[in-house]
Amino acid sequence: MTRMTRFWRPIIATLLMALTTHGSARPPEVVPYHWTNVKVGAGGYAPNIVFSPAERGLAYLRTDMGGAYRWDDTARRWLPLQDGNATPSYMGIESIAPDPRDPDIVYMAAGMNAGQPAAILRSADRGRVWRVTPVPFAMGGNEDGRGFGERLAIDPNQTRRLFFGSRHDGLWRSDDAGATWSKVTAFPVAGLGRPAWRRTHGGVAFVAIDPMSGGAGKPSRRIWAGIADPGAVHLYRSDDEGETWGAVAGPALLAAKGVIDSRGVLWVGYASGLGPSGIATGAVWRYDPGGRGRDVTPRTWRQTGAEGAFLGVAVSPMAPGTVAVSTVDRYRHGDSLWLSRDDGRTWNDVGTRSRRDVSKTPFLLHEGKGADFGHWISGLAIDPFDPTHVAYTTGATVYASRALRATGGVDWVPWTEGIEQTAVITLASPTGGAPLLSGFGDLAGFVHDDLDRSPRPTFVNPYMSNTNSIDYAGLAPNVIVRSGSLYLDRPRQASMGRSDDGGRTWTEIVLPPMGNPARREDLNGDWPISVSADGATMIVATPVAQVSRDGGRLWSAVRGLPGKTRAVADKRDPRIFYAVDVGRGKLLVSRDAGVSFAPLASHGLPADLAPLGRQGREAQSSLLSAPDRTGTLWLQAGTQLFRSSDGGISFVSATDRLKVELFGLGRNGVFAVGTLGGVRGVWRSMDAGRSWVRIDDDSHRWGGRYRVVSGDPRREGRVYLGTDGRGAFYGDPAKAR
Repeated sequence: MTRMTRFWRPIIATLLMALTTHGSARPPEVVPYHWTNVKVGAGGYAPNIVFSPAERGLAYLRTDMGGAYRWDDTARRWLPLQDGNATPSYMGIESIAPDPRDPDIVYMAAGMNAGQPAAILRSADRGRVWRVTPVPFAMGGNEDGRGFGERLAIDPNQTRRLFFGSRHDGLWRSDDAGATWSKVTAFPVAGLGRPAWRRTHGGVAFVAIDPMSGGAGKPSRRIWAGIADPGAVHLYRSDDEGETWGAVAGPALLAAKGVIDSRGVLWVGYASGLGPSGIATGAVWRYDPGGRGRDVTPRTWRQTGAEGAFLGVAVSPMAPGTVAVSTVDRYRHGDSLWLSRDDGRTWNDVGTRSRRDVSKTPFLLHEGKGADFGHWISGLAIDPFDPTHVAYTTGATVYASRALRATGGVDWVPWTEGIEQTAVITLASPTGGAPLLSGFGDLAGFVHDDLDRSPRPTFVNPYMSNTNSIDYAGLAPNVIVRSGSLYLDRPRQASMGRSDDGGRTWTEIVLPPMGNPARREDLNGDWPISVSADGATMIVATPVAQVSRDGGRLWSAVRGLPGKTRAVADKRDPRIFYAVDVGRGKLLVSRDAGVSFAPLASHGLPADLAPLGRQGREAQSSLLSAPDRTGTLWLQAGTQLFRSSDGGISFVSATDRLKVELFGLGRNGVFAVGTLGGVRGVWRSMDAGRSWVRIDDDSHRWGGRYRVVSGDPRREGRVYLGTDGRGAFYGDPAKAR
């Protein structure tokens, strides 16, 4: 070794160490977490359920925004199949197709709407691992018409051959098990093209392949395709593997749902609209293999006004001639299910002799009435191995019966173990009482005394379908306030409620009337409500901010607080509230329990304090106060996070390199959804934001559809995460369990 080599060697080593230590290539630290769904028990719209014809006890469920599930008959629960998926659009499932010969193979068409990516997903191990093939045609897994189908069909005689009916671009075909796709140019409906914003096409609503028209290893020759776009023809048939097509006569309605039985008979549910809402009427038709059709619509449905349509259609391979249909949008008499065992000549109304046991999912009573037969019923299936085992999906659950017979009562129970398919708007973990309070879309919200049991509904008086904001009193956590909106036009005098017993019972908070009498600003649910640390003061961010110090009996305008500006209570000092005046770029403080606010001369904040992300009534607050100490504030501005420990006089950066989307506070820690080192995920800091560690992993991504994150003020390390479609989760450090 020369003297020169000895001289440069330690210098080079030092430089290499510096590059390794400080370079951006170092991956973020990961802390293993254990993630568990906060149990509700389904909760959202599942457009269809499909049994595997290849194996008894195997079924798949597709949802409109929460991905797909597989029923594991050994574990007796539904298993989510896309928790490792990080592409939001792929959580909207347009269609699902289990291989009719090999029970391990399953295909999915995934794409949320016309403006987002779409793909065909293929699995050879029942959905544990997916191969993703992006496709040029758009889908609408969460658009109108998502109850149609199935659009994806496998030729049972040559299972590498698939067809897909697209919404906007006609019929497509794959001859290599979904790896590549080409358009069927001979199909007479080329499609209407990708729609303009907020416009939906029904397109090719279903594809049904006749297994009797082919043989083992020989492609099936007869293919049916239903059309749900305007036009004179809504059903086509090919008898030469799709080379040529002919129109088939039928009603002047959209061909929405089509299934083919073991004899080659096609059953079609027709609808006047795309649904799942706004359908006026429909029909059921039966087509023999030669193409002759007849109307077999249940007579009792016609006798009750012919309201709604038939998006549920199912047949039994074990009992030819046995068919079931279900209605959607039959509001006056309620949706129901009809069963025929003689090829549709006569029908029996099953709904009138049905009973439902919802004791394991009591949340279904959330509207203050008993569980009815259900709404938005578009998924209906008969077990191919047991004609008495029938399941149907609704806008909130999946029901199943193991004894659907021609006469006698029928008992239905929710078939939902493992399914959590809800849209979470907001979460709060109070300093006492139940560990979690939730605000959901469509389901109001709940007090979760036990995170592993479906909650009983208590968010009443008023009942609001969507809970948009929740707050609790830091020193008196049994005091809870909430605001929300109602998606149905029902009479009401309040859009806010107060509870003094931890959310078990409520009283309405009635505000002074504001705005146009036809659209009362005090009733629209847009405005968050806050409560002081002792529960005595409430402030509402209406267009003219209001304060009450007597439980909501009397209200007065707040001085110095701009309208539509959320107030945030100090969780330990009842006199103090904070707010962000975005227009002037100022932090405001009240030291007189909300009577008045004044600007602070804060140091360390950027000039732009506009909150990041979604705006409007469902947006999370960009300002939070620590649950355990006075004067500690956290503020999000853009993708940056700032912290103050002196009541907002000075702020320091608490973000490091993390680009924050959402954040929440817990005991001795802060949690965030954001991106660090090119990795988007869920993060935790235990040192006031100086450093961050990742706490999710590549098996827990949930489509990246995050809505809210909140820590637990009583349990260190505990975090709650609300998603848009996969429900709410609670996470704990893995070593703590």
